[in-house]
Amino acid sequence: MSTASYLARRGQIETYFDRTAAATWQRLTSDAPVSGIRATVRAGRDRMRATLLGWLPPDLHGRRILDAGCGTGAMAVELARRGAHVVAIDLSPTLVSTARERWASEPFSGAIVFRAGDMLDSSLGRFDHVVGMDSLIHYRAPDVVRAVAGLAARVERSLLFTFAPRTPMLSVMHAVGRLFPRGDRAPAIEPVGEAAIVRLLSADPSLSDWRTGRTQRIASGFYTSQALEVVRP
Repeated sequence: MSTASYLARRGQIETYFDRTAAATWQRLTSDAPVSGIRATVRAGRDRMRATLLGWLPPDLHGRRILDAGCGTGAMAVELARRGAHVVAIDLSPTLVSTARERWASEPFSGAIVFRAGDMLDSSLGRFDHVVGMDSLIHYRAPDVVRAVAGLAARVERSLLFTFAPRTPMLSVMHAVGRLFPRGDRAPAIEPVGEAAIVRLLSADPSLSDWRTGRTQRIASGFYTSQALEVVRP
């Protein structure tokens, strides 16, 4: 999938997380003290990670998993602890470098391949599962569905991802964010209704062998995200 809108937004996201927000993201995903607002985001992300992990088998030995949008590697590490062989990829080379350094001393780190690049790169091969935690929240609904379809073509069992649900607060934040000069703001989160994303997934002919499964919304202060499971029947 290489639509112009996806590629344009991908470039914005790469620039933001690799340059503007890299230090902030490194701190947020560590044990370092953070502000009250960022503490709610950290707590929400921890809950979301636990939710997605809860949708996977406790024993992942022999399974190959793509951590799509791995950031500093927390999800990849938990997957490796369960025995999975993990390909962890992120657009930001800076965050990928942080992940490698942060987890290099762990005994299971050899089960993780950290890479900088696009999660839709077909050269990454096939997987039993894909987990994309908050890696699609900056894309519009049609691009989210195209990305899911592109990933699903290389997945045997399940694909778990999150999107930004259309809530009053997120809609207001989205509108206000667009008032700031483009150079002064992060790539906008794109709120989408759950019914709309499910409908688009169901209507995509390339996903005819898949169905939507469990869903769970996590709201923690300034963090709101919704997990969705897409599985083979």
